Amino acid sequence: MAQDYDEARPEVAEASQRTLKAVQQMDAPSAMSVQADLEEADLSEGTELPGAIVLDELVVQVVPQGSDEFVCGECFALRHRSQITHEFKGVKLCRDCAEL
Repeated sequence: MAQDYDEARPEVAEASQRTLKAVQQMDAPSAMSVQADLEEADLSEGTELPGAIVLDELVVQVVPQGSDEFVCGECFALRHRSQITHEFKGVKLCRDCAEL
């Protein structure tokens, strides 16, 4: 007897039919109602979206580099002098970058 291996097994087909019926019975909004809700809500006034350009000025106090600090030539992080591992032609490397 020939077997069709591409045909869905009866228990799998029955389970997928039950799932389909359950999804169809759910109270999901229609595409038209979602569009109407979006048109009613005006998001342009008073709401800031993530990543939006803010026109406020940022005030930052800049502290000069201390005598016991250096800027790593690889990662450009401000580090304490105790973390210097290599110095080549005036370029200093921190411990983290030297391990790489």
